[in-house]
Amino acid sequence: MRDVRALAGLVRFGVMALAVMAFAGTAAPAQAANFLELNFYLSGPRYDGDLPPCEAALSRIQSRFSHKEGKFWNSALEITGFDDVREIAFRPWQSNSIPRRFCTATAMISDGKPRRVNFSLIEDGGLAGYGTGVEFCVVGLDRNWAYNPACKAAGY
Repeated sequence: MRDVRALAGLVRFGVMALAVMAFAGTAAPAQAANFLELNFYLSGPRYDGDLPPCEAALSRIQSRFSHKEGKFWNSALEITGFDDVREIAFRPWQSNSIPRRFCTATAMISDGKPRRVNFSLIEDGGLAGYGTGVEFCVVGLDRNWAYNPACKAAGY
């Protein structure tokens, strides 16, 4: 009998505590952000638009491609070289969007077939927003269809 009374007391206490918290949350009127909340490191995005040329991403694409093919697809395919590297677009969207440089190239694959590679360099798109990020797709070898159809989503 004593346990039942203790349990009932705990339930009543819990209900009262929830009621007090709910009332306290609605009692204070909403206020605008103060000076520190408005101006303390909340300056918004400040992009320089200073991205390296397309050629700067080629070694990273080459190593990531061979890693992906070997680890996830059990394939020995590698990129042996690049040709006809060129920029397609630079900051094609609004000026306050994240700066990107869209590029394309022809990659020579170790199976002897040349394939088109669409890729982009992204300002502050690296690990944890540090450094230049690179996204790429090799046409015909986008096995998980991440950039389908035919790697179109990886290009501009």
